[in-house]
Amino acid sequence: MNKTIRRASVFTLLLVVSLLVRATWVQFYDSKALADDKLNRRNAIEQYANPLGNIIVGGESITGSERTKGSDLAYKRTYKDGDLYSSVTGYSSQVYGATQLEGIYKDVLDGTDNRLKNPLDTVTDKRADPGDVVTTIDPAVQKAAYKSLGDQKGAAVAVDPKTGKILSMVSTPSYNPSDISGSGSTDSKEWSSLLKDEEKPLVNRAMRQPLPPGSTFKLVVAAAALEDGLYGSADTRTESPNPYMLPGTTQPLKNESASAPCEDATIRTALQYSCNNVFGKMAVDLGQDKVKAMAEKMGFNTEKLDVPVRASESVYPSGMDKAQTALTGIGQFDVTATPLQMSMVSGAIANGGELAAPHMVSQITDSGGDVLQSFDDADSQRVMSEDTASQLQSAMETVVEKGTGTNARISGADVGGKTGTAQHGENNSKTPYAWFTSYAKGSDGKEVAVAVIIESSSAARSEVSGNGLAAPIAKSMMSAALDS
Repeated sequence: MNKTIRRASVFTLLLVVSLLVRATWVQFYDSKALADDKLNRRNAIEQYANPLGNIIVGGESITGSERTKGSDLAYKRTYKDGDLYSSVTGYSSQVYGATQLEGIYKDVLDGTDNRLKNPLDTVTDKRADPGDVVTTIDPAVQKAAYKSLGDQKGAAVAVDPKTGKILSMVSTPSYNPSDISGSGSTDSKEWSSLLKDEEKPLVNRAMRQPLPPGSTFKLVVAAAALEDGLYGSADTRTESPNPYMLPGTTQPLKNESASAPCEDATIRTALQYSCNNVFGKMAVDLGQDKVKAMAEKMGFNTEKLDVPVRASESVYPSGMDKAQTALTGIGQFDVTATPLQMSMVSGAIANGGELAAPHMVSQITDSGGDVLQSFDDADSQRVMSEDTASQLQSAMETVVEKGTGTNARISGADVGGKTGTAQHGENNSKTPYAWFTSYAKGSDGKEVAVAVIIESSSAARSEVSGNGLAAPIAKSMMSAALDS
């Protein structure tokens, strides 16, 4: 054979072998990655080829599916009362993906979860009928929170202290997920508008935006002091000068009211009048490590708090000097918390010192209603003694009966709470955040724990307070929970 022809034949054979090797590699090794690629249009076509399963609140679907026109995506997601429930559902968009429950349970809702398949479906690789996600949300409590928050920027969470079930989760301003679920120009304009909105309606403030908790954090410091034995009871007089000078500085830690009886006040009185001098010194006397240990028992510094949507980490800092430690005693410096986290604090106190893991989904079911997975039994852990919890309950009830939280009183129920006004901006130049965290117990045994934050409202700066802005919202939520 001619030498040139032989070389050309060998080269051509090598090219064919290379193509075969590459084709084999793509078919057997890269196929999964290519199929799962977010840019693969076939995935979206398949996902929206049929109606999706639903998210259930109070026994009724708050989601649906609508036939589209002029699109290769046959169906798009719809939402009933979308603005009301967006903090629970998230969104499922043909273009922008899926978030929150829509994203976490995407495989259940579109029928690709293997648990939905019968033996024949498994053999034929047929897509099963979609399943449903049953939430723990109480529609009455959700509506009370959303209505009470109104046009204010803020968030609210309610949980059942005994079970950890999240009864309500609201963030305002909100948005309607139906407006961005399709692939048309209107959806695109709405998406752009949401991204440009300075109020950030797509952010779930209830669990994804930690902010300084202010005086609501004093509950954590009080729990640490009682557990440590620094003070024998909530009615033992503390050693707390007024004014209290931040250690190593000439700066006094001032109280909101100069006439409040805060000098050497008991924990009960200090919570009733929200005495900064008492809790600033208490944090220093305990030391940052002991305060941090109690905070972490309550859920702070937890990177993976899934409900099942992952909450942002609430933080109690380390490596501080004594002045900084004193500021953490009143929920300032670098302490941050979400409303979900502060509802957990009140929930643990209301539940006798046991913290039930919060969760927002009770069941996953198939298309026939059969339960595939149940989340009814929440894990719980003891974070303080029953005696400490009992004393804090009594002190929190004093706050509501005759202290800074009177706007949360509910006739016929035992209500305990704690207000908070957290500084915001350099030298407190911006409007403070108004906080309120509380619990309520009805005569029939029903219980609920709540946390509310108002980031901004139409109220004048002088009128911004936890009792004035946040406590009425908590009251409406607690009343709805006890009545439902």
